[in-house]
Amino acid sequence: MTSRVARPLAVGETVYSHGFAVTPGGKGSNAAVAAARMGAAVSLVARIGDDAFGQMATALWSDEGIDTAHVARAAGEASGVAQILVYDSGDNSIAVSAGANAGLDTAHAIAAQTSIANARVVLASNEVPSAVALAAFTMARAYRVTTVLNPAPAAPFNADLRQLLSLCDVLTPNEGELLALAASAASAGTQQASSSIAAPHPDDLSKAAHSVLAMGVKAIIVTLGANGCALYRNGHPPLRMAGWPVTVVDTVGAGDTLTGALAACLASGMPLDRAAVYANAAAALSVTGAGALGGMPSFEQVEAMLLG
Repeated sequence: MTSRVARPLAVGETVYSHGFAVTPGGKGSNAAVAAARMGAAVSLVARIGDDAFGQMATALWSDEGIDTAHVARAAGEASGVAQILVYDSGDNSIAVSAGANAGLDTAHAIAAQTSIANARVVLASNEVPSAVALAAFTMARAYRVTTVLNPAPAAPFNADLRQLLSLCDVLTPNEGELLALAASAASAGTQQASSSIAAPHPDDLSKAAHSVLAMGVKAIIVTLGANGCALYRNGHPPLRMAGWPVTVVDTVGAGDTLTGALAACLASGMPLDRAAVYANAAAALSVTGAGALGGMPSFEQVEAMLLG
């Protein structure tokens, strides 16, 4: 549920919005749609409520050609929702209510074992319980399937997350999430992780990236907003991909687009550094449309942008 306002609100402040929309969303759904539009065959493991939002989700996935055989519909429960404020600058703030997402458990992942075994990439985010992602990644590793984790929203560091990172081939945080993850790991989970809105120094990002790589993550693509993204790997210098000069409508779903596009490109057999270039371009195109899906591009649109 998205409202457009001029700027972030002060505590206790009420303002008029100049636009409101109810559209499908959620990190898993957005990334699934992004991957499908980039040409991947996508199967979704999810849990939704039996409300209008659940119906909206299933209609979207059907339209996008996404397999929903592993989507559970919970009777009497509300679907997960996000309340989003989009500012005139194009930036946004989001509050998430997990709803039926919170009831997703390891049994749902195990039920999808055949799909995981036959996949080329398994993608997860922190909007579902970490135990579910851990079960999926454990199976993926056993079947030598590439794993991609979007560690958003930022979460406290715990044993599940540490093990999840050790099974992660590619991590796709934003700047704040990367710094928060490194800081919370360093403090052994004694403080709540949270995204920072301050622009970090590149040296801070590099230190944070290498501390997370030391936990077993094979590669990190950190999103840098208008500045593009950067790829960190052990034994390689950072690979920085500049942002594209585009007209920003809003930034909702840009990170999800990058993650989904990246997964699709990796599933196609594209090497990681080239897949990152495609994902960066896909994210840039995504901010040119309204909402998470309005600007989410096809593979052909991304190639046209890259070929100029």
